Amino acid sequence: MTVATLALADAPSPYPPVVEGRVLEFPADTGAHPAFRNEWWYVTGWLTDEDGVERGFQVTFFRVRTRVGEKNPSRFAPRQLILAHAAVADPGEGRLLHAERAERALDPLAGAESGRTRAWTRGWSLEWRDGHYEARVDAEEFGFDLRFVPPGPPVLNGDRGFSRKAPDPKHASYYYSRPQLEVDGTLTLRGRAHEVRGRAWLDHEWSTETLPEGARGWDWIGINLNAGGSLMAFRMRDAQGRPIWTAGTLTSGNGQPRALAPEQVELLPGRRWRSPRTGAEYPVDWNLVIDGRRLQLAPLMDDQELDSRRSTGAVYWEGAVRLLENGREIGRGYLEMTGYAERLRM
Repeated sequence: MTVATLALADAPSPYPPVVEGRVLEFPADTGAHPAFRNEWWYVTGWLTDEDGVERGFQVTFFRVRTRVGEKNPSRFAPRQLILAHAAVADPGEGRLLHAERAERALDPLAGAESGRTRAWTRGWSLEWRDGHYEARVDAEEFGFDLRFVPPGPPVLNGDRGFSRKAPDPKHASYYYSRPQLEVDGTLTLRGRAHEVRGRAWLDHEWSTETLPEGARGWDWIGINLNAGGSLMAFRMRDAQGRPIWTAGTLTSGNGQPRALAPEQVELLPGRRWRSPRTGAEYPVDWNLVIDGRRLQLAPLMDDQELDSRRSTGAVYWEGAVRLLENGREIGRGYLEMTGYAERLRM
């Protein structure tokens, strides 16, 4: 056997492509897809405590296939990484409280289960059980133990879950959302526990391709509409801030989703805020044109920057926002902005 043959035998298998037409199957596709490069389960929402104080929260579990040590029989080989971010947006603090975790997948310490939603690392977890999700986070400044009940089936984004991110369809992900999650549980801030209720949003997405050539980052919103529907919209943008690709999903109050084509989604940045820690400048107010309807986004507070350089390596803005129409609130959700501190690496 030649050296080249030995090297080929030890080489890890390639990442599978995301292909149009694949039918997402539930509950199997709520779990991990370890052959793909990247995957995340992402929960955001608004909470109201017993005193009527409103706050935002976020928890995200990332799974990354490294293609390192895949032929190594040791269970300690870093074949898969589990990363996690959690945050609370509290106007009383004036800044985002956040924490992060990073571990190799190693049962029972960290992992992501296939076949159903269950991701965990060092005491943090997100899990589907008995018709609802449960999320537990215990960080130094905050913690939460929350329960999320979906009102209906998953909402498939793009073309039945095939979500393009650029003109070239090879840049795509499998992507579904669970909007209008009913939330209850406990939020702990600096040692004080609060009973909370609210609404949340879950995204689950997995893919193989890296960021499209020329792209610097993206801007994304997930909004629970007061009338009962939901709005997801995003734009992938270049280094000059010009959109490379835009898309979205608009769901009516009866739960019927409608895919929005690029020409139906326009995200226009407005007032900017500069981070005193990183110097990055983020547009925190936005004007939107969604299928001809003119809307606005306003943040719960300006300072919702999350520095995750100890885990994913990214600095980004992840925050609670209100959706307005002619000055009247019509929904609440989250805005994510990446690539403003530096080009996103993924």
